[in-house]
Amino acid sequence: MEIVREKKVMRAIVEEAKRSGLVVGLVPTMGYFHQGHLELMRRAAADCDVVVVSLFVNPTQFVPGEDFEEYPRDLERDCALARGAGVDYVFNPDVREMYPGGDRTHVEVEGLSDVMCGAARPGHFRGVATVVAKLFNIVPAQRAYFGQKDGQQLAVLRRMALDLDFDIEITGVPTVREEGGLAMSSRNAYLTDEQASRARCLSSALVRASDLVESGERRAEAVARAVEEEVAASPGVDLEYVAICDKIFLQPLEELHGTVMVAVAARVGKARLIDNVIIEIEQGDAAD
Repeated sequence: MEIVREKKVMRAIVEEAKRSGLVVGLVPTMGYFHQGHLELMRRAAADCDVVVVSLFVNPTQFVPGEDFEEYPRDLERDCALARGAGVDYVFNPDVREMYPGGDRTHVEVEGLSDVMCGAARPGHFRGVATVVAKLFNIVPAQRAYFGQKDGQQLAVLRRMALDLDFDIEITGVPTVREEGGLAMSSRNAYLTDEQASRARCLSSALVRASDLVESGERRAEAVARAVEEEVAASPGVDLEYVAICDKIFLQPLEELHGTVMVAVAARVGKARLIDNVIIEIEQGDAAD
């Protein structure tokens, strides 16, 4: 496995691989890998001939007062884990390499970036879309892999790739969870054992939502209320939002139909945690 720090070198490696008829997969990350990241890498390694993992803590997606300086970092550990997951290259630029002229040009996906997490973190998805657009140019892979845990991010990036004609296939990979159901996240490192135990209410609330829908409930209000009640039963978990929407346009739903995303965000101690579940409702499904 090779660590690459320069954009021009990374681009040349990928372009040469493609000229040789190889399929290149990209896994964009901010590092501090957990099993969710490694699952993305393993999926890419199974699908592709060459796997590139970008490891860059992107300052432009942190809003004022967030944890950019504190965000966990461990390059040596991450590289060892990536090597074990079948990664061929780790692209690890510094901020000056990624933004040599500063941060003056932005990509913003209207209508998808200012709701849900975007409402609480204005500018966050602009930073995400911009850095991923740059990565798609620096690492012109045929395939890119993202976790479904970040469901809004996945919707934003799919729309960006469509609108800007990026020739890349974006694959969402199911959320990997800790024992007890908590969605894996680098920010879980901020949680004490007690906080982590309480935070499991987020995944249990989503299970409750799925069970309600499976039993025939089609009123979004009722499903949201059940999620809120489940989270409220865990002290120290401050629910930021429950969103019930379609997974493509993130439009709020009143009556559930088709493919539905139920998403939550909450603060537990110093950690802001997100999670979601995708529910497929077959046409004609209803309670007896």
